[in-house]
Amino acid sequence: MTSSPISTLSNGVQIPKLGFGVWRVSNDDAIPSIAKALEVGYRHIDTAALYRNEEGVGEAVRASGIPREEIFVTTKLWPTDYGTDAAVAGFEASLKRLDIEYVDLLLLHWPAPGRDLYVETWRTLERLAGDDRLRAIGVSNFHSSHLHRLVAETDTPPVLNQVELHPTLTQAELRATHRELGVATEAWSPLGQSEDLGDPTITSIAERIGRTPAQVIIRWHLQIGNIVIPKSTTPSRIEENFDVFGFELSDADVAAIDGLDSGNRLGPDPAHFDG
Repeated sequence: MTSSPISTLSNGVQIPKLGFGVWRVSNDDAIPSIAKALEVGYRHIDTAALYRNEEGVGEAVRASGIPREEIFVTTKLWPTDYGTDAAVAGFEASLKRLDIEYVDLLLLHWPAPGRDLYVETWRTLERLAGDDRLRAIGVSNFHSSHLHRLVAETDTPPVLNQVELHPTLTQAELRATHRELGVATEAWSPLGQSEDLGDPTITSIAERIGRTPAQVIIRWHLQIGNIVIPKSTTPSRIEENFDVFGFELSDADVAAIDGLDSGNRLGPDPAHFDG
């Protein structure tokens, strides 16, 4: 069975570069979808307290028969759980819903700058990371300014920043900040919520090399160094999205996809979103 390449985070924890996202997937749908994902080779599942499917994720992981240490599980704290005591309670609640021994990666879901609690909450995560129930801590949807503030005011840089990133929003400047700080880049909505699939540049490359537009975009993410978490509940697409290791894009193809950036942000701007 094919397996995903692995990336080593700054604290030494290893993470599969191709993961499976479950945003907007119900508990009931999460169980068969994750079972299929694990069957085809995924070993990295990304959920969040907000998604309200942590129970289904945990059930699928437990039912898989795959050793727990072989599956990387990420979840996230929502801004309503920010603050010293609330963050501890939020982590405990996620762990209880998942009903697994530990979480591999816990992220702050948004900086929520208007609440001005992400630094205090990060210090709490630093303490939680000393617990054997949590292997790594990171952030999601943080701009460069938020990252620099964390680095300046706390002791531990995030191992990863999960952000909206797809061919029409390549986040080149933010990725440069990540390289500077040793933060891994992870892409959510990696296909642009399917909007980027019909771009003529993408479809032309896909037709020429005999691959689907989704496979081309996922391969582009991997080749530019992103960790990527496509989502689907359709078994054939779950399988298709993982079948991206038998080909490579040319440098010219990568550059052409890089050139599609138009600042096309589909989700909220983290500078103005407080959850």
